[in-house]
Amino acid sequence: MILPTLEGVRKAVTHLDGVAEKTPLQKNLRLSKKFQAEIFFKREDLQQVRSFKIRGAYNLIHTLAAEERSKGIVCASAGNHAQGFAYACQQLQIQGTVFMPLPTPRQKIEQVKMFGGNCITVKLVGDTYDDAERAAKEYTAAEQKPFIHPFDDPKVIEGQATIAMEIIEQATAGLDYLFVPVGGGGLISGMVIVFSMLSPNTKIIAVEPEGAPSMQAAIAAGKPVQLKEIDKFIDGAAVQKVGMLPFALCKNQLSDLITVPEGQVCKAILNLYNKDGIVAEPAGALAVAALEKYQDQIKGAKVGVLLCGGNNDITRTPEIKERALFFAQLKHYFIIRFPQRAGALKEFVNEILGPNDDITFFEFSKKSSKVNAPAVVGIELKDAADFEPLVMRMKSRNFYGEYLNDQPDLFEFLV
Repeated sequence: MILPTLEGVRKAVTHLDGVAEKTPLQKNLRLSKKFQAEIFFKREDLQQVRSFKIRGAYNLIHTLAAEERSKGIVCASAGNHAQGFAYACQQLQIQGTVFMPLPTPRQKIEQVKMFGGNCITVKLVGDTYDDAERAAKEYTAAEQKPFIHPFDDPKVIEGQATIAMEIIEQATAGLDYLFVPVGGGGLISGMVIVFSMLSPNTKIIAVEPEGAPSMQAAIAAGKPVQLKEIDKFIDGAAVQKVGMLPFALCKNQLSDLITVPEGQVCKAILNLYNKDGIVAEPAGALAVAALEKYQDQIKGAKVGVLLCGGNNDITRTPEIKERALFFAQLKHYFIIRFPQRAGALKEFVNEILGPNDDITFFEFSKKSSKVNAPAVVGIELKDAADFEPLVMRMKSRNFYGEYLNDQPDLFEFLV
């Protein structure tokens, strides 16, 4: 196994000169005040391709021999690696083929095509990154073309590690903590290599989605393992199996490894947009959302947060808002059994709902042969504490049927 090195990272810095932006390390006043700490965002969302992935992809492709480049190159990606790959192909005039999962947001697919131009062919395959990777490797073997891995390659890791070199240069007084999102593990590996040697007192906090804890599973098993099912919502970090190299580099080097619920990430996305004017994709907001779990430890500390990407599709906003409301326990769906008599709906609105409760979804079909007819009703609350009184009022007036939020087979039809 060839391991990435600090010398390789320094070479990557020269390779990326004029290609990748040296992104700012910006103090965030809102979160600094909230957590009584100094919170700094490393703004990789400001890259030309709106994520850090350009660093690793370009560094690997740049080091390929002319003969390898001439064959054309291949990658698999949930979106951001593909954009970095496409940008590199266009810059270096190499023909590339990109395999992406079918659920990849359209915005990311269109960006790949835009950055790559006539140098890129996109193939949509499977439901997850892992499905796309399998198809890409089969194609690579058949066509004898180099495969540009998004995270499990020393040159990719060295490219991502250039972020750490910049942070250390920019944070002149040093950082006490650095929160880093984890998908396949290439980014966190790059941080570990540099910080362990140049800033060993900085605590590296790795952050995974609760629905895709692949690094956590690997560390528990002592090797990378394939998760049977994952929540694909945080698409940039929803990987079923971390890379062997990232696992080897991270297993004994992380100060902590935590998971964050997808709903909390959605809340962070909305706050970043509404309060800071920052467009973050789910993976980009992952490390920001993790600050809530560390609020006691980071008080008074200097904290770096890697905001790794801003490729968010605006059409996902309703789902992001919905997930955020569920996480905050402010959005609830019920089956309400309405008596089939005049005035029943008026009674429900005036006497069952609280003064701040709002109906956001209502679907009802009158059945003339029944005394009661069910309706599916979505209710948004102003305060989570209003939930129990609302349910009690429903039950006391015989309106209550079923609660749907905790019934995923039914609930998925509403969200």
